[in-house]
Amino acid sequence: MKKESVGIVKTQYYHLPDDLVLEGGGTLSHVTIAYETYGKLNKDKSNVILVCHALSGDAHAAGWHKGDKKPGWWDIVIGPGKAFDTTKYFVVCSNSIGGCKGSTGPSSINPKTGRPYGLDFPMITILDMVNAQKKLIDHLGAKQLFAVIGGSSGGMQVLQWCVSYPEMVRLAIPIATAACSSPQQIAFNEVGRRAITSDPNWNNGDYYSKCPPTNGLALARMIGHITYLSDESMYQKFGRKLQDKEKYGFDFSTDFQVESYLHHQGDTFVKRFDANSYLYITKAIDYFDLSQFGENGSLAESFKKVKSKFLVVSITSDWLYPPYQSEEIVMALSANDIDVTYHEITSNYGHDAFLVEAGQLNYVIANFLSHPLVRDVMTQDVATIREGSSIKKASEIMIKRKITHLPVISEGGRLTGIVTAWDISKAVALKYSQLNEIMTKDVITSKLDEPIGVAAKKMERHNISALPVVDGHQKVIGILTSDSISKLIGRQR
Repeated sequence: MKKESVGIVKTQYYHLPDDLVLEGGGTLSHVTIAYETYGKLNKDKSNVILVCHALSGDAHAAGWHKGDKKPGWWDIVIGPGKAFDTTKYFVVCSNSIGGCKGSTGPSSINPKTGRPYGLDFPMITILDMVNAQKKLIDHLGAKQLFAVIGGSSGGMQVLQWCVSYPEMVRLAIPIATAACSSPQQIAFNEVGRRAITSDPNWNNGDYYSKCPPTNGLALARMIGHITYLSDESMYQKFGRKLQDKEKYGFDFSTDFQVESYLHHQGDTFVKRFDANSYLYITKAIDYFDLSQFGENGSLAESFKKVKSKFLVVSITSDWLYPPYQSEEIVMALSANDIDVTYHEITSNYGHDAFLVEAGQLNYVIANFLSHPLVRDVMTQDVATIREGSSIKKASEIMIKRKITHLPVISEGGRLTGIVTAWDISKAVALKYSQLNEIMTKDVITSKLDEPIGVAAKKMERHNISALPVVDGHQKVIGILTSDSISKLIGRQR
């Protein structure tokens, strides 16, 4: 399939109806979440992929805003024919709270004062960001996420999702991230924050009606950007080339191209980002330590209730979030017998590789998403009915749950049959009253670890559109419908 753009997109806004309870204590009221969506939500809302952005990202992950000169920040993997194929998936990306690109943050208006929050904005954490995203997903009507993905601090959000809402995440893809911020990562963030707070224009965070601390924020960005690259990539890109001159100036003007590049990064960053947001989000990253959710500070214990299937990705030349931190995540997941695949992207781009290595990313992610098992796609909240029940009761359940297939179980919970909406229709015409008279007793079933392709062919061969998923004791643990998989592998009949 040809890789294409999702085209022109618009940012949407969701206003939380209730206060957001914060991990550090207190609440945040009148919260707005800016978000964008790409693709179409399928009938049972099972094809939702949540993309979590990094420190300076936003909701505009793909496509084009009118008048823009470049597409969203992850357009290389989102769109028709790409890893997050929008002909199959419904992709959602929201701006994190604390940010400055539409979601509530320190530059937003404080409803109590009518002025920007500034430092009156409460401290936030990665967990708070995830809890806000959960409210957005609830608003969109999805009871489960097909996948959650993110790089850098976005990867931290992925991990937090899996720990905080284990039933909601089927597939998890944390990229170039860590289960807790290391001393070096905290140190770089602190230097960036000090650059901002040392700027006289910062004015203790109260600068919105005055001159903002552009010098401090630009310096913070320059420092941060060095950590996003690698020594090799900087050497290949700049070497020791001079900027618009043939010999050294022997003064403090800009001599080298790398200096000019960093100045440009800082100058452009201050035009799109808020200094206080930089302070708050980097502090949230510093606070992140997933092991606090496990007994005795154990990361493995933190993953004890996780039910997601994982693809953990690192980058060979990433010295900000080095591969050993991803390997620690893999080891902790493996200690819990969680299905995890580890892939190290070979790149000299450093940490930024997750934003630019289109070929490797599309291949690795698409391969992971295109080989799901029944457990990844099935509906877990499955309605059932006891054998011996009336057809009237079955029809009432179907209408209430808006379903067309109803597994029939014994008193001990074992699968004994299945009844469909078509069976109910025939029963009315033939004046039957009991389920035993109309249900199919020789039920075709599926198992948790059965590949989706095998299950789809099974449906085609038997001319059916649903498979109850059973465990080793023939107890129903889910149901797989043709609609659930049609967006993933295409209709096969």
